[in-house]
Amino acid sequence: MDLAPAISMIKAFEGFRPKPYLCPAGKATIGYGSTWRLDGSPVELTDPPMSEAQAVSLLEREVYGTALPGVLRLCPLTISQPGVLNALVDFSFNLGVGRLQTSTLRRKVNDLDWSGAREQLSRWVRGGGKVLPGLVRRRAAEASLLPP
Repeated sequence: MDLAPAISMIKAFEGFRPKPYLCPAGKATIGYGSTWRLDGSPVELTDPPMSEAQAVSLLEREVYGTALPGVLRLCPLTISQPGVLNALVDFSFNLGVGRLQTSTLRRKVNDLDWSGAREQLSRWVRGGGKVLPGLVRRRAAEASLLPP
C-alpha cells in the first residue's frame, strides 16, 4: 500500500520542527506535527528536541499504526482507491481518526459521493476558531486526490 503521497503531504503541510511547539489548536506538537512521543506518551513543551530521522520514524508510526488502520476500518472501500486513501490518511493524521469517524465526510466517502466529499473537506479549515490559510490549502490538496 503506497502511502508516499500522504506522507509527502503531511511533511509539506506540517513542516519539520525539532523542538516542541503549540499548534494552532493549542496542542503540544513536535517533528512533523506529532502530538505523541516515540514512547507513546503525549508531547510536552519541555521535551528535548528530536532529530529529523526521529520525526520521520514517529510520523511513519502514526501513519501506519493509527491513521491507516482507522481509515480502513471507517472507509473500507478506500483500500481499492489509492487517492482517496491517501487523502483520508492525511486528514486523519491532521485531525485524528475520531474526527473522521463522526464526520459527514465519512458518509460521503462511503456513499462514493465525491462532490459531497470535496465539499465536506472544505469545511475542515479552522484551527483555534479561525480559518487558517494552510488548512484551506491542505484540504484542497486532499480534495484533488478524490475521483472526479
